[in-house]
Amino acid sequence: MPSQWDSTNRQWRDGTPIRYVCTAWGDLARNATESLVDGSAVLIRGRVSGVKDDAIWLSVDDLGLSLRERIAYTEAGLPGPGAAAPVSPPPAPQHAAQETPQPATRRPGSPPGWWDDRRSSNWSRPSTCTAADASPLRVGS
Repeated sequence: MPSQWDSTNRQWRDGTPIRYVCTAWGDLARNATESLVDGSAVLIRGRVSGVKDDAIWLSVDDLGLSLRERIAYTEAGLPGPGAAAPVSPPPAPQHAAQETPQPATRRPGSPPGWWDDRRSSNWSRPSTCTAADASPLRVGS
């Protein structure tokens, strides 16, 4: 039902209802019958086929549910039966006894031997890197 602004009362009021008579055929009609219930708001794309008996007659080419007041689910959007399967919690972590690390053979991509030595000494060795002129490094002059 269209609404109109009443400037004297400064409020919206319901306008005169417009009646639409829509005709759909084939799969569109079959799917609409299965999908719609009385009072469903729909969006229609089609052609005006006539105006008579205070109604607009439409030949419907396409039709969809209005999502303004409800949620629609499609067959493709529904979860599969596996979604309802119970989810088991992950196993609790097992704390193994602390083992002494064994020296591993060096594999490609692993850090060199000096890396582990420096890391185990808490990186206490002073850095030997300095700027060429012994001034602090400045970024963006």
